[in-house]
Amino acid sequence: MGQVVEFVETPAERFEGLRDYPWAPRYVEVDPSGMRMHYVEAGPADGPVVLLLHGEPSWSYLYRHMIPVFAESGHRVVAPDLIGFGRSSKPTKVTDHSYAAHVAWVRGFLEALELTDITLFAQDWGSLIGLRLVAETDRFARVAIGNGFLPKADKPEISLKTIGNIAAFMGWRTFARFTPRFVCSKVLQMGTGRTLKADELHAYDAPFPDRRFLAGPRAMPQLVPLTPKDPARADQLAAWEKLERWDKPFLTLFSTGDPIMRGLDRVLQKAIPGTQGQPHQRVRGGHFLQEDSGPELAAHVIQLIQRG
Repeated sequence: MGQVVEFVETPAERFEGLRDYPWAPRYVEVDPSGMRMHYVEAGPADGPVVLLLHGEPSWSYLYRHMIPVFAESGHRVVAPDLIGFGRSSKPTKVTDHSYAAHVAWVRGFLEALELTDITLFAQDWGSLIGLRLVAETDRFARVAIGNGFLPKADKPEISLKTIGNIAAFMGWRTFARFTPRFVCSKVLQMGTGRTLKADELHAYDAPFPDRRFLAGPRAMPQLVPLTPKDPARADQLAAWEKLERWDKPFLTLFSTGDPIMRGLDRVLQKAIPGTQGQPHQRVRGGHFLQEDSGPELAAHVIQLIQRG
């Protein structure tokens, strides 16, 4: 983290007039290089905190249908863009992205905003980062995971139950690394059940004017720990030791149409004590379930908070 990172900033005009995304940009510096993490915030400043962490290759725009539900019910909802995504700073080299760096950047964000007693909703890479911070800090009161997981960096089990997950993910990983033209909106549409409108597709492409801005989307699939030789292995196992004792409320809200994450909600329910007795749900949608069932997801998380 001490090494100077070369980065670019997406011009602000790329984000003007986005559909259903009226919130003013806010920024927190999270790296000695000067990189900033963008976030939106809504709801009362003294309300219960809800943190929304997105995944790859989306940004906080993914939560535009959930943010108003939380805010209108009296919650302080905070939705950042990961470094390399959305309106946040973007390292220009794939090698400047690492799992450890992303965890550190989000940790710095939480510390800068002094967020505590957090309810986390996370999906995709938001889960890989968020669950590490749940295990490594005392800032979280409850967790809801939608189409997400924390891999242990074990050798993937080749079985009838996991072969679909592995095949789908490895295909995506290869595509992200080698495709000559990476169009984020096409990825979002492939992982969403409903047909996105033209201006919604435009919003998902807005952060990435040219290939210099795409190091994050290309890097993230390569960073998922898959084998015991992965540099994140020790941190993953340490996090799981904590999660296997986590007895605070933990809710799974997976979708019915995700070929990559399907079935991993049951793994979480079996391993984490806080899942016991929770009304776990499966909602309509693809991998990006926020696009298909956003308000319903928000309602389930609010009910989780109200249960205490």
